[in-house]
Amino acid sequence: MDISEVIKKRRSIRKYLSKEVEEEKIRKVLEGARWAPSASNKQPWHFIVVRNSETRKKLADLHSYGRFMAESPVVIIVLGDPSKHQKYHLADPHNAVENMILQACSLGLSTCWIGVRDTDVEDDFKQILVIPSELRVICAVAMGYSDMERESSRVPFDDIVSWESFGNKG
Repeated sequence: MDISEVIKKRRSIRKYLSKEVEEEKIRKVLEGARWAPSASNKQPWHFIVVRNSETRKKLADLHSYGRFMAESPVVIIVLGDPSKHQKYHLADPHNAVENMILQACSLGLSTCWIGVRDTDVEDDFKQILVIPSELRVICAVAMGYSDMERESSRVPFDDIVSWESFGNKG
């Protein structure tokens, strides 16, 4: 699939089939994340793949916007590591997540990004997943085969783009 097609096809999905995701596909998704850009190429991220249903349910029960993590066959927890880059360890992992969700879409998988950083559940996620205290839980990404159709609309191009200065439509 052409990258423009993947970008336009990707949707945030919150309902998944009970079908397992093949390990080969999970590895390809993580490989896509691994190649994301980062400040000074420090790559301040780490990923935890959660397939255990009991663990996914515990995470889902904690997060009011992530209840569907219990049904998605895979949840990838994305961590930021300040020891690798003090300034950008909170921002750079998002680049990896974007690569991850686009790679997943190209493989026929669906995802949904769930914010965790700076929420009241970050410490609980750390406890459940035995994450060292110095690392940050950036987000969770639910992943699996979609069990829903979802249309999406976008703001018109000219409403969000200015040329040379704000408000200049070119």
